[in-house]
Amino acid sequence: MRNIKNTKKKGFLKKIFIKICRVLGYEIIDQSDFYLPVLGKNADRNLSTIGKSSISISLGETKITRPVKSLDIIIKTCTSVNLVTQNKKRVFEKEKSEYTFRTIKSLLNSIKFNNEIFKTIDLKLTIIDHSSNKKDLELINNYLNKSLIKYEIINLDINEFTFIKTINKNNPTIEENMRATMASILKSFKIIKENSADLVYFVEDDYIHKKDSLCEMIFAYEKFSSETKQELFLCPADYPYLYKSPENTNILIGNNYHWRIVKESLLTFMTSKKMIDKHWDHLKEMCINEHSPFETPLHKIYEEEICLSPIPSLVMHCTNVNSVFGLSPNINWKKLWDENK
Repeated sequence: MRNIKNTKKKGFLKKIFIKICRVLGYEIIDQSDFYLPVLGKNADRNLSTIGKSSISISLGETKITRPVKSLDIIIKTCTSVNLVTQNKKRVFEKEKSEYTFRTIKSLLNSIKFNNEIFKTIDLKLTIIDHSSNKKDLELINNYLNKSLIKYEIINLDINEFTFIKTINKNNPTIEENMRATMASILKSFKIIKENSADLVYFVEDDYIHKKDSLCEMIFAYEKFSSETKQELFLCPADYPYLYKSPENTNILIGNNYHWRIVKESLLTFMTSKKMIDKHWDHLKEMCINEHSPFETPLHKIYEEEICLSPIPSLVMHCTNVNSVFGLSPNINWKKLWDENK
């Protein structure tokens, strides 16, 4: 009977200790089963709280001083053009529309999977479409309408952008495709400059997202910007071409992924309205005068700003399998493709 009394006494004292820790803002962990009694969660769950704290068992807690208030997702779509500057087939060898549909569906799946964080973050999705056929647009509209999120579909009028200059490739079709791409990018930047309040995620329509992609990116943005005291760029793809030459980098711990500093990306990235305003001239120049490589003005921005890429990748870029800009290493490409059918 004495042992039972001692057990009850220890249990009572433990409850009091947990309450004191909760009041003082401390966390404790039972290393026998990795249970955190103050949070009421096991260590294998998401321990971070949007807008308040980022918690890693190994590194402790980061207080969030730069909370995310809203997220604008802008997807540039075109189901009629396979690849802008080449005729190679994409991985899985499907019609271009299939990649567009799965990109949108993967984003909607990620929003649904991480629905809890969007209860405190204002979310809007905008489609900027160029020359997709009517049937494809109807399917896209149905996807978005069923999702119950705030959205808008904008049909790009390329005649608004006659001032755009492309590089002469002796191929009018490729030059026109590039002009439309540049116009779509510029339109997306202008929408953010005029209407966005906080974070923006620019997405090309051949990026299939993991379910935890948006959650990881938002938590990572809050954590890294709180730690560095500055705005950032996040590229969700772990591009294979960035491993072709040895470069010094820094490795950071996000919510559930490692992130490394990179100096290049393509046109799918997350940043803030403040960064769009700050680097407007560089971003506008990228869209008005074609460069080689195209993203050169964006890479100049990365020379003075932080751009981070996840390890492993949060997305699959569906270009040709032999492209150095394509399949990220160490992810299950077929599984990700099939999940977003």
